[in-house]
Amino acid sequence: EVRLVESGGALVQPGGSLRLSCAASGFTFGSADMTWVRQAPGKGPEWVSLISTSGRITYYADSVKGRFTIARDNGKNTVYLQMNSLKAGDAAVYYCCTGGYRYWGKGTQVNVSS
Repeated sequence: EVRLVESGGALVQPGGSLRLSCAASGFTFGSADMTWVRQAPGKGPEWVSLISTSGRITYYADSVKGRFTIARDNGKNTVYLQMNSLKAGDAAVYYCCTGGYRYWGKGTQVNVSS
């Protein structure tokens, strides 16, 4: 059974930082590109970032470039999203998924508010 379990979401103040984790199991993690997608209330899903199988190549949405960093540890079957300088517009449920969007986690809530 494929599982993707996000964690690390919390309430933070604008300008704060947070690191999300996604623990993967049930497939060959090291052969899968991994993606973060977010969805705010009343809005459609927004692609955030992608990391290649080795971690050598990364991509970011313009809205988060320079503030977020994606990383992975294939030995731990885990992908991370380091989020810095958080803004109110970053508040959303954050999902990790395989690069081709075949599998999704259930998401973790990030709230940014003063």
